[in-house]
Amino acid sequence: MQKDEVTKFILDALSTMNYDVSDVTVDSPLGPSGLDLESLSVAEIAIQVEDTYGVRFEEDEMETVALLTISGLVDEIIKRASASAALSD
Repeated sequence: MQKDEVTKFILDALSTMNYDVSDVTVDSPLGPSGLDLESLSVAEIAIQVEDTYGVRFEEDEMETVALLTISGLVDEIIKRASASAALSD
């Protein structure tokens, strides 16, 4: 799993959800000082990540996820996917 691929996935998902991603960078926060995603939008991204990458974010983690940057979320997805793959070996 490559960082660029996951970043593109997140940006495409946000775009599909009608967020303007034209000025978004990997350093853009998901929450109030950046994209200002609502909690339902954060949950929707989490569901799409789980469906695509098999990485699960628990409900009580959503507030923490909302505080991440795009890059932080991508890193977390890759870290969890790698840990999950290591467990299944």
